[in-house]
Amino acid sequence: MKLLLLVVLVWTASDEASADAENVTDIEKPDLIMKKADVDSSSIQEKYKNLALHGRPTMSSIHKDSDWGYLGMAVNGIDGNPDTDLYHGSCFHTNKEMSPWWRVDLLESYTIHYITVTNRDAYGSRINGAEILVGYSLTNNGNSNPRCALVTSLPDGATQTYECGAMVGRYVNIVLAGQTEVLHLCEVQIFGEQSPEVKI
Repeated sequence: MKLLLLVVLVWTASDEASADAENVTDIEKPDLIMKKADVDSSSIQEKYKNLALHGRPTMSSIHKDSDWGYLGMAVNGIDGNPDTDLYHGSCFHTNKEMSPWWRVDLLESYTIHYITVTNRDAYGSRINGAEILVGYSLTNNGNSNPRCALVTSLPDGATQTYECGAMVGRYVNIVLAGQTEVLHLCEVQIFGEQSPEVKI
């Protein structure tokens, strides 16, 4: 009887702990407050234009596959095609290097509200720890601009939207700062609106 009572008590305590864990708010997890957006992507697309489609992308290097050649060009990240298979030619892919980065020049000043990224369907964990930056500076290849979001985890082939809180800038960077890794994504969408020109 005592054993049965002990089992019931342990089971009840573990259920309460699980419920508490599920009810943790974003306030207790500050990394998620300004990161992931709880907004329907279709409503974002109705309200804002995808500014990335008309940008000029570049990146720290381009990976050459011995069989397929240069599939992972920078422009693949803003081609409007979210296909997550690298070998279909719609993802960008750097070499393995220290602090690999990708950048798009939006050509003008914009107020950026949301940035949506789509991960490759394999080796997706490589993007973990990437910073999404927005600003006007090309110092350090644009990798010193203010941070919109940190990609803490993005599963293979997944798409996630991050809220930037109306950051204003011309350049959007994605960088794995301080990591020796490859950087690859299959689509980057930048949703915002024209903002007054800022003199820099």
